[in-house]
Amino acid sequence: MTPDPAGAASAEGAADGPAAVGVGPWPGGPEAWPTVDDGDGPRPDPRYDPELLAAGDRRNVADHYRYWTVDAIVADMDARRPADRQLHVAIENWSHDLNIGSVVRTANAFNAAGVHVVGRRRWNRRGAMVTDRYLHVHHHPDARTLAGWAAGPEPARGSRLPVIGIDNVPGSVPIEGHPLPPRCVLLFGQESTGLTPEAQDVCDVVLHITQHGSTRSVNAGAAAAIAMYAWAARHL
Repeated sequence: MTPDPAGAASAEGAADGPAAVGVGPWPGGPEAWPTVDDGDGPRPDPRYDPELLAAGDRRNVADHYRYWTVDAIVADMDARRPADRQLHVAIENWSHDLNIGSVVRTANAFNAAGVHVVGRRRWNRRGAMVTDRYLHVHHHPDARTLAGWAAGPEPARGSRLPVIGIDNVPGSVPIEGHPLPPRCVLLFGQESTGLTPEAQDVCDVVLHITQHGSTRSVNAGAAAAIAMYAWAARHL
């Protein structure tokens, strides 16, 4: 039996001081912790982390995943991702761009099949708010290597993945109305410089987000969120 932990043990909205994030210890103590029964009698549900059940879960996770282990969350997200609809997100990383963490967090929100860091292996994780722990994060030294990965055979992935660049460079086409494929890699550049020429060369197409104001470009993190939403609205 598994009650609703968010409703039963939430520490949010406490009268004394600011609301706490997440939920407190599982109500009822260890005797009430979630169990499963495979026919041989009840046993502890392996999806749940005993330390979180005992101490509470203050992580930035959806209520459905409260108290779950990281491995269990990753496995469930993988299982819920249709094989014929696979979104991968790639980000060029040549400088200490704070937007990379924001892009990773958004990729988690849309259950991307993978996040690919192109360039420097180390990246600023601050904006990701630990959401990268629940994603498959890969590293490629350059755009050509990413393109080779996207073109190569991989049983879990199937055939080649088109690489779709997102940037307002000359020759790019509007994302509005463009048939984003159900299986693809969305490739984003740095905040200041956008996609490098090398990255543009490996793209099947480069799309831009149509703007109606005076600013030259949309923030890289915001552009990534718009592009991922455009893909999700069509395929999820």
